[in-house]
Amino acid sequence: MRGSGELVVAAGFSSLTGPRADNQDFGGVHLGTALERARHGAVAAIADGVSGGREGRAAAELAVRALIEGFYAMPGTLGPARAMQAPLAAYNRWLHAQGRGETMANSATTFTAIALRGRRAHLVHVGDSRAWRYSGGRLTCLTADHTRPEPDLNHVLIRALGIEPELRLDHSDLELAEHDRLVLTTDGIHAVLSAKRIAAILAESASAEATAEALAEAAIAAGGRDNATAVVLDIVRLPAPDHDGILAGLSALPFADPPRPGESIDGFRAERILSEGRHAVLLIATDCEDGSRVVLKFPRREILSDRALRLAFAREMLLAQRVSSPFILAAHPVRPDRQSALYGVQPFLEGETMAQRLERGLPSLRTALDTAIKLTRGVAALHRLEVVHRDIKPDNAILTADGGLRLIDLGVARLPKVEDFHADEIPGTPGFMAPEQFEGNAGDALTDQFALGVTLYRWFTGKWPFGEQEAFQRPRFNRPAPPSRHRPEIPSWLDDAILTAIQPDRDKRFGDVIELLRALEGGGTLASGPKRDIPLIERDPVRFWQIVSALLGAALIASLLLR
Repeated sequence: MRGSGELVVAAGFSSLTGPRADNQDFGGVHLGTALERARHGAVAAIADGVSGGREGRAAAELAVRALIEGFYAMPGTLGPARAMQAPLAAYNRWLHAQGRGETMANSATTFTAIALRGRRAHLVHVGDSRAWRYSGGRLTCLTADHTRPEPDLNHVLIRALGIEPELRLDHSDLELAEHDRLVLTTDGIHAVLSAKRIAAILAESASAEATAEALAEAAIAAGGRDNATAVVLDIVRLPAPDHDGILAGLSALPFADPPRPGESIDGFRAERILSEGRHAVLLIATDCEDGSRVVLKFPRREILSDRALRLAFAREMLLAQRVSSPFILAAHPVRPDRQSALYGVQPFLEGETMAQRLERGLPSLRTALDTAIKLTRGVAALHRLEVVHRDIKPDNAILTADGGLRLIDLGVARLPKVEDFHADEIPGTPGFMAPEQFEGNAGDALTDQFALGVTLYRWFTGKWPFGEQEAFQRPRFNRPAPPSRHRPEIPSWLDDAILTAIQPDRDKRFGDVIELLRALEGGGTLASGPKRDIPLIERDPVRFWQIVSALLGAALIASLLLR
């Protein structure tokens, strides 16, 4: 799993006076130290003093300074939105009072600011300055102008700092992606340059400073008669995603029915249903933005609560983004602002599950062992991060067309220090659950090992070690027959490895799956050779007791005859 990392931002600023006598725009950026970014975030702001006021430039500059100084003076626990609202509200009351006097009569200013914290951007806005986002080749305006709606009066502000005694700010926030460009502009730029022209300048991928200068210079060159000011923020690197942040983003997404084949959602065109499970419907779809094939995963609400479904999707998204292993299914990248409903997006893998492969018969011993090692490595990758899968089974492992393997369905995983499901929603599949899970164990590394062992038993033999179980059954964990009983060419060391993993007594299993992996990788040859002498009671308990009963019966008859 990637380290938590830190937010890395590159900033650029440019402000040109143009043909006016003075510059009433003002902007500022404070990226802060690593500690300040972790506690509060980075902040950028832009303001345009109202020309009808006596001290428009002073109003704009003081607004930016009040925000930056006040933002970092607030407690880090307050949150970026409130940490911006509080100093701006105080400044607005002061500016409104000053505007009633002589020195700063009628002074007011537009204001737009962005605070970056973690993986999210928080915006506050009033007036007709603007915030933009350029991501994936697309430019989106993030703010709405507070001006008169009439075409010939759209330059007249109806809201700004200092106009009203009580401040009315627009608030919004958004999930960031690496390589996003966030831009703040005064109307001296966006009133002259079209959105298409702004996007073309941002697409040139120059440095943040050079891009800000290019925007201001282009506005003046296009005949702009106002001051032209731009702030550009390039998102170079983001902290690794965290569960709470992902869950917060998902909480705003509504549930939706899966699209039918031929229908589209958010630019994903559904082709066909891949599977319909107890908890989700999977569809193969095409991402119309890049042409790739993906799998859309829509939750079914019949079994789990809405809360549990959101927890499951948050887990799956987190692990798909943060676990780095060739044996774990990764995420298909989706722009944060693209998704309109709760569903997951995964890469489509050509291949079949282990369960589907078993339906065609048992694989060769060599192929089966190679697959077993890959699956165990995938489980080990999760356990190194203290992540418990909790639903290991042949249906949740895909054998790819290129010979690889991916462990899937991480939505029920147990993560360290993350809220778990309710007790009655703890996941697991009967037949793969360890004895202690029927006593209330919510799942740990040893129950994962048990499920992995049952999966390997099924993979090598096609049989169930304890019998196939239904959801309403409580299994009887008797001594299982060695895998070689069903497939004689299985060597003794492989028998021992699988039987150890599925010991009903958890204390008799391997200490961890790394020990199981070592047993699989270094157990010995698969060629036929001498096996350890397995007692008849282990190989065929029924036959053993039949023979014992026959011998006892014969002895009883003989004793009676002799008497």
